[in-house]
Amino acid sequence: MAKDKLTDYDSVASSNLDVGGISVAEGMLPSGVNNAIREQMSHLADFAAGTSGVDVLKLQDDTDTNSIKLQAPASVTATTTFTLPDGDGASGQAMITDGAGTLSWAAPYGNRNLIINGAMAVSQRGTSTTSVTSTGYHACDRFKFLYTDAGTWTVSQSTDAPDGFANSFKVECTTAKSSLASNSRLFILQALEGQNLQQLKKGTSAAESITLSFYVRTNKTGTYQVHVEDNDNIRIIGSTYTVSSANTWQKVTVTFAGDTTGALDNDNGDSFAVFFALVAGTDNSSGAVPTAWEAKTNADRGAGLNVNLADATSNYWQITGVQLELGDTATPFEHRSYSDELARCQWYYERRGGASYQALGSGLVGNGRDQTRITLNYNEKRAVPSIAVEGSLISTNRENYEADITGLTGTAAGTMSAYLACTHSAAGTGLAAAVVTVKNGSPNSFFEIESEL
Repeated sequence: MAKDKLTDYDSVASSNLDVGGISVAEGMLPSGVNNAIREQMSHLADFAAGTSGVDVLKLQDDTDTNSIKLQAPASVTATTTFTLPDGDGASGQAMITDGAGTLSWAAPYGNRNLIINGAMAVSQRGTSTTSVTSTGYHACDRFKFLYTDAGTWTVSQSTDAPDGFANSFKVECTTAKSSLASNSRLFILQALEGQNLQQLKKGTSAAESITLSFYVRTNKTGTYQVHVEDNDNIRIIGSTYTVSSANTWQKVTVTFAGDTTGALDNDNGDSFAVFFALVAGTDNSSGAVPTAWEAKTNADRGAGLNVNLADATSNYWQITGVQLELGDTATPFEHRSYSDELARCQWYYERRGGASYQALGSGLVGNGRDQTRITLNYNEKRAVPSIAVEGSLISTNRENYEADITGLTGTAAGTMSAYLACTHSAAGTGLAAAVVTVKNGSPNSFFEIESEL
């Protein structure tokens, strides 16, 4: 058999009698030497070009004592090319593939998503809020509805989601605003603490790029805008993305360059935020898409958005699988357990209550006093929270005393507990221990404890 490629060659020298069918046996004609060398050069060229190869690549150590071998599988179903990344990556990074053979350096999987509740699993405030015309948190935790004069909306935690996800965050227009005012806006955002973002190295010469990925679905095709804001230094960078197929889940990936200007504060404040622009009047769209880091101007915050999601009551927009991570490559979404996501969300917001007669705090009710003073415990918060009564709570004691809680006249709160003076509808009849509970038949009642950014 002619030896037509490197893998046909024999490790026993005397067994190599030809090169590509040209005899190199003992006594060969001198002219055959030149031809054999040329043929062997073509074999080496094929190897260099990747059109011919070897089964095993052996890398010998400096003393020729030991080696490392790279070997293909015994059976390969399809030809695959791996393209190596430039450079050696950063300390602790691993090499990953994009699924198409391009390798890159990235942080190891696990605890890499800077977004909280990106799969929209946690919705402590309820699964749906209707008639929304104000800024606030109305459904899925940590995703804020930023609103000015942009119609009326239903905001919900939807069970419509792409494969691999159970929920999405959904906004639906219920009263249209086809002619926008200059200050009209509707953004969905998540704010992030600076102390959780020091790995971005922002404000240094080694500032890291970040990659945002998410799944989006809407009936309204067109160009949308997404951006991030540095609130400590009043800076912004953004990009547009295109929805070309209506009513279809699509994945979007955007990479933002590192910013060598302005370090993020290392504290629990609102340092950074991701914004999804859905409606923008001229005050928020008359500028240019901030494709590189720049000083923030409001006119750029929705620039490039060529749709008005508020122009018809049939319009909706959904998002899930939101991930923000270090580096220039989007890795598979980091799914966390529900308990993990809930704990992260309760760093900012928590409800205590929700079941009839659920005890929320104990203390004293005084003789002739219309107050019950209790200690309320809760999960640790980002900062000292605000506390409010929602629904129907009662104060009760062992003497069958029961009175409806009507509000709070004073609080002395910390990040893990608060001393509350709960006012109620009837005065106590003697100093006695008392418990504040959810009123029977009113399960949707609770103390609301909030420390959002």
